[in-house]
Amino acid sequence: MQKYGEFLRQLLEKRSIVDPAQAEIFLNPDYERDLHDPFLMRDMEKVCVRIFEAVEAKEKIVIYADYDCDGIPGAVILNDLFKLLKYKNYEVYIPQRNSEGYGLNLEAIEQFAKSGVKLLITVDLGITAVTEVAQAEVNGIDVIITDHHLSQETLPRAYAILNPKVDDYAEKMLCGAGVVFKLAQGFIKKYGEYFKIKKGVEKWMLDMAGLATLSDMVPLTGENRAMVYFGMKVLKKSPRPGLQKLLAKMNIEQRYLSEDDIGFMVTPRLNAASRMDDPMRAYELLATDDEREAGTLANHLSKINDERKTIVTSIMREANKKLGTYEHKEVMVIGNPKWKVGVLGLVAGKISDEHQKPVFVWGRDENDCIKGSCRSDGSVSIVELMTETSESFIDFGGHELAGGFTVHNEKIHFLEEALSLSFHKVKRDSAINQEEKKYDIKTTLDNVNMKNWKEIEKMSPFGLRNPKPVFFFENVKIEKIKKFGKNGSGEHLEITFSDMSGKAKAISFFSGIDSFKNTLSEGLGVNLLATFDLSRFRGREELRIRIVDII
Repeated sequence: MQKYGEFLRQLLEKRSIVDPAQAEIFLNPDYERDLHDPFLMRDMEKVCVRIFEAVEAKEKIVIYADYDCDGIPGAVILNDLFKLLKYKNYEVYIPQRNSEGYGLNLEAIEQFAKSGVKLLITVDLGITAVTEVAQAEVNGIDVIITDHHLSQETLPRAYAILNPKVDDYAEKMLCGAGVVFKLAQGFIKKYGEYFKIKKGVEKWMLDMAGLATLSDMVPLTGENRAMVYFGMKVLKKSPRPGLQKLLAKMNIEQRYLSEDDIGFMVTPRLNAASRMDDPMRAYELLATDDEREAGTLANHLSKINDERKTIVTSIMREANKKLGTYEHKEVMVIGNPKWKVGVLGLVAGKISDEHQKPVFVWGRDENDCIKGSCRSDGSVSIVELMTETSESFIDFGGHELAGGFTVHNEKIHFLEEALSLSFHKVKRDSAINQEEKKYDIKTTLDNVNMKNWKEIEKMSPFGLRNPKPVFFFENVKIEKIKKFGKNGSGEHLEITFSDMSGKAKAISFFSGIDSFKNTLSEGLGVNLLATFDLSRFRGREELRIRIVDII
């Protein structure tokens, strides 16, 4: 470990990396070493052979993908694969979030049967679709499921299943598009020579696998870390016109694209398609080769994302009024039949962050069903919580921290009570959560310099299970407070801090002087938790810190 600087050594130790060999693997991902053989997935051979047969027989294929920023990039990977095979007899189908909801649906399967579809490949869904898969098989459609969600006791009787959670594959935490990337990798390995495809060409698809892995909040460890590490390299020079136009629209220089840009800027615009309009718009943006179409779609997604923000703001205003009217239990449930179902996940996330509780937010969809989204603060797995309270729901699903649900009309008013009773059975030890929220290193402001920034950067990509290091600056003084924002809105803060060692500029987005424990004022002494942040606004590099909390 001697060859690493003191700063980096301390940070690695915080992540329990104390062995030089471990550090080498973590800091220097290697494509051949860190990406497992795709044929270690149980049905990979079967899947590749079936797709090969379909292509040879010119059978009609449907790629049926989820409507979020995991399913959509996954569909783009399969589209890329079929383009490499020069195969045209396929279509992409993405269900409407608001009217069809998540997963395979029987009406769509009936339509596919009528139009002569012979092979259906799911992306990021299908592992719980027992009835729908059975119907497809009855209609003469073979179903290949690619998914990463947890299964129920009974697996669908699909032709083949690629899902690391139901076989012995080493990386259990791949996202949906990650599983599809393994499919593309496997197919090219097996049939690349036959189709005259260059070896290693699948690496260009890592932009979509990396984008989805970051967007879907899966742990950035093991194979996922390597996928995002190389995915970011590809994203920075990806030739996709839609991606280029979208980044230009947001004033992001492609070669400096960061994980934060993906999480805060790119993903919300791609998800806006399904929340506000049609998810196919996001797919078309990422898949198109046409510059003009790319420009039009980038403008459209930016516009509807702005509309989404307005709607979320007005729902939040209404929710905050309601939240003040009575004492909530361990789990918060709030809703209104008029609230737009597609944006409720964002609302639930904001309320959960603010109140540090699991939150369920509901509205009424186009079919007059009570539907909603839920988010956990980490104190409980949201899927476990819903499973424990399953009699309250018509349908539910999701991950540890986020999910969706449909509720019986008459049961919605008792949902908070029922979930709060279940909460005590499945909650986690809060001591662990508190431990996770602390800082990495206690330091002084003179350490906010480019040398240390470069050390920290070696640990990227950052995300779940590899968060940006948080630094604790004790007893620093607020020298200057400045508000800034779009069109002089003043919704963000820029604060200059000083201590005995020097000064540093800090920013906090969507914050005011009352956003922290104490009201901020110039001359005040505080303790500061912050991460390093390199701004490249208008081509000017400036190292600053981003405020996590002021205490």
